[in-house]
This record gives sequence, structure tokens and C-alpha cells, in this order.
Amino acid sequence: MSSSLAGAFGVAALFVAVLALVFAIQALRARTVSSDHVPPAAHPEPEPQPAQPEAKPGTVKAELRKLGKDLDVTRAELKGSLQHLAVVRYDAFGETGGKLSWSMAVLDDNGDGVVLTSINSRADARTYAKEIKSFTSESKLSPEEEEALDNLRKEAGPTVD
Repeated sequence: MSSSLAGAFGVAALFVAVLALVFAIQALRARTVSSDHVPPAAHPEPEPQPAQPEAKPGTVKAELRKLGKDLDVTRAELKGSLQHLAVVRYDAFGETGGKLSWSMAVLDDNGDGVVLTSINSRADARTYAKEIKSFTSESKLSPEEEEALDNLRKEAGPTVD
């Protein structure tokens, strides 16, 4: 097997490992929320609308109101999902080329999530994960990790519901 083919398999395996890590973190976060006995709909409720007469069940008006309520719940749940991504590629060592090292920030709307970093040299590759809470980390971040986090912090801004 040629070294370029082996390298391609290595990069593919690393990518699969990163995806597995992201899914594992998401599952852990979901389990943590459920163990805290916080119901999924415990997000701030939208402002109450003026009272409207109740529509007859099965009518278009009743179904639209039900869909509107379901949409509000879904929007609230989405704010806690890991949906924002920023990647910074770079050469960690002078002897390598092609910007094979990278840092990736994956966050939710609150700035909570993870920063993953893979530092590649000719001899090996090392991967690191650091937890992020409100766009900050208790662990020291590299300049590239900070850049990925800053890209998402700038993107965050106020959201429109």
C-alpha cells in the first residue's frame, strides 16, 4: 500500500474518530440534562399572546395553533444543540506542509461545547479536546483554538426568533 493511500486512510479514520467524539459529547450532554431532572421544555416560554377564542379540534385554525406551539418548543430545544462550527487549519511544525494540523470549535447558541485540536507532524498526530462554557475554557487554549472560538463568538451576536 502506498504511503499516500495510507495517509488518506489515516485522515479518514481521524475524521470518523472526531465525529464519534462529537456525538458522544452530545449524548453525554443530553444525559446530563435529563439527570438534572430538567424537562426539555424548561426553556423560557414565549411571551403570552392575547387570549384568542379556542378553535374547534380538527380545524385548520386549531392545527395551525398546535404547529405554532410545537415550533416554539423545537426552537427552544435547538438552542442547546451543537450547531455552530469553525475550523482553523495551520502548520504546527516548520518541516511539514499542507496545513495538516487543525483546531475546530463546535458550540451551541449559549457558547457551550468543545474545541477539538489535531496536531500533525511527520512522525505522529495528537488530538486534544477542551470543554467550552460561555465561549471560555478552564484549560489554556492555543492561539489557533482561540481563533476558532473567536470566529464563533463574532458570529454569535444577537439572534432573532
